[in-house]
Order: sequence, then C-alpha cells, then structure tokens
Amino acid sequence: MLDPVTPAPARARRRGAGVAAVLVVAALAALSVFVGVADVSPAALFAGGPDSDAALLLFASRIPRTLAVLLAGAAMAIAGLIMQMIVRNRFVEPGTAGTGESAALGILAVTLLAPGMPLVGKMAVAAVFALAGTALFLAILRRVPSRQIMLVPLVGIMLGGIIGAVTTFLAYRFDLLQTLGTWMTGDFSGVMRGRYEFLWIAAAMVVVAWIAADRFSVAGLGEEFTTNLGLNYGRVVATGLVIIAVITSAVIVTAGMIPFLGLVVPNIVSLVRGDNVRRSLPWVALLGAGFILVCDLIGRLVRFPYEIPLGVVVRTVGAALFLWLLLRRGSRAH
Repeated sequence: MLDPVTPAPARARRRGAGVAAVLVVAALAALSVFVGVADVSPAALFAGGPDSDAALLLFASRIPRTLAVLLAGAAMAIAGLIMQMIVRNRFVEPGTAGTGESAALGILAVTLLAPGMPLVGKMAVAAVFALAGTALFLAILRRVPSRQIMLVPLVGIMLGGIIGAVTTFLAYRFDLLQTLGTWMTGDFSGVMRGRYEFLWIAAAMVVVAWIAADRFSVAGLGEEFTTNLGLNYGRVVATGLVIIAVITSAVIVTAGMIPFLGLVVPNIVSLVRGDNVRRSLPWVALLGAGFILVCDLIGRLVRFPYEIPLGVVVRTVGAALFLWLLLRRGSRAH
C-alpha cells in the first residue's frame, strides 16, 4: 500500500537506502564467514571440495557463528526499542533495567538446583526470571515520584546492581564465578552448529514485535492515550515484556549479555526515522545486525590470531556512542 503522506521521491530514496543497508549487512556477513585463523577462503573451498576440512569448518562453525551474530544483534536492538517505548525513556534497555541480570540469576538457579535440565529448560527459566525482573523494574518506576530523563535508567541500573550482586554472591559461594562470567560477557567464539538455534526463537519474537508494532507506538504515548484509543494498555505492556524477556534470555544462554546494543541503536534510528515503531523496526534490526557484525570483526582482527570477546568491543564502542547521545544538543529523549 502506498504511503499517502510521504512524497514519491522520498519513498524512492527510502527504498534505495533500505536496499543499500541490506547489501552492506550482507557484505559484512560474507566477510565474517571468511575471517578466522583457519583457511576457509573461497579458494580453499573450491580446491578441497565438499568433504574438505574448510567446508566442514564453514558449515559447523563459521556460518552458525555469523547467523548467531546477525540474529542476536537484530533481536537485542528491537528488544531495546520496545523497552524504550514501554518505559517512555530513550536511555533504557534490557541491560540497564535489570533484565539481563535477572536472566543470569535464573540460569544460575537452574545450574544449582537442576543441573541436568536441558538447555531449552534453562532458557525458559531464564525468561521467567527476566520477565519478573523487568516487571519489578516497571513496578518500582510507578512508585518513583519524578520521571526525569536520567532518573529512570538510574533506577534500572541500581536494580540490576542489586540482582547482579546477589547472583555474584551465589556464584562465589558455589564456585561458579567463571561460569557466571561467560553469561555476563558476550562471546560468540564458542558458537557452533547446535549451539545457536535458540536464537531463532528470538527471531520469532521479532516477528511478534513487528505484528504488534503499532500498539507499541501508541503505548509510547502513555497509558491514558492508549486507553482512550480503546487498547488494553496492560496487555500491550505484557506482550512487550514477554518479547524482551525471551529475546534477552535466548541471547544470554547462547552467547552472554551484550551491553549498550539495545540502547544506542534505537536512539540512532529514532534520530532519522522518528518514533513510529513499524517504520523504525526494520532499520533497528538492520543497524543492530550491522553494528554487532562490525564489532565482532573488530574483536577478531585487532589482535589476530587471538580474539577479543564481542561484549568488550560492543561495550567500548557503545559507551562512546551513548556519551555522544547524552551530550548532543536537542536530545529527543522523552
């Protein structure tokens, strides 16, 4: 259906920019497949054939890793966008609202109480904990008298700090600090075929987010406005919380927490595309996937043949972008 508001030249430019963005992300994904210590170059694949070591490594490790990075980047960026619309604050994401720490606490609880539980069960428990932690964050916000821009993320950071401290104490008591570190540091170096498939669940949540995109746009205007339009505000928020919790737990179970991604990507897209979730969502997914692919390539190349965990690179680049968002004049934060 044609957009009745946007002029035809603007629509053409928008489509051109979209095609260019898809091509850039595809080129980064192709580059990611062929970067690594072992020789998996096109020449090695052509010379060795389908039964060569290069082909085995390509399908067992390189392609699953690249798919995992793409899925995690797109999903976490969209989780951040939805959280910002629900909370009505541009400086909030799952990593600054206690969601990630709650998911890690859930995985730790399963590790202690039911270590033999299948990975899908651990992810389900992590999602329940993440959902409870995010709901607690929203409940605390409702009781905070002031909704200043920076106060909301501070409340989330403090809540996450408390939950993280409890998790760290339990991990210390039961000698699981090293295991906890793998959940709190995003690292895709161990992702192989059979270790990343849960991220397709996160992709399914992205589809749900796209279907409910207009409802999240309305929810971002406030509870009263949403109710006046005949929507059930509580149901919209609950849908958003489930999406955020499932995406966060799937990413943490697969590769660990990825900080700042859900914070900076939606803000950058909002500066260009505005606050309409349906229009912004494809761009948030593309930029999230592209951003994390670039960070992954940096981590694999800067100390080649050694590798820096993706979470470290994202934290460094994301913190710089976050500072830029804070200091820029005329911030669009709610």
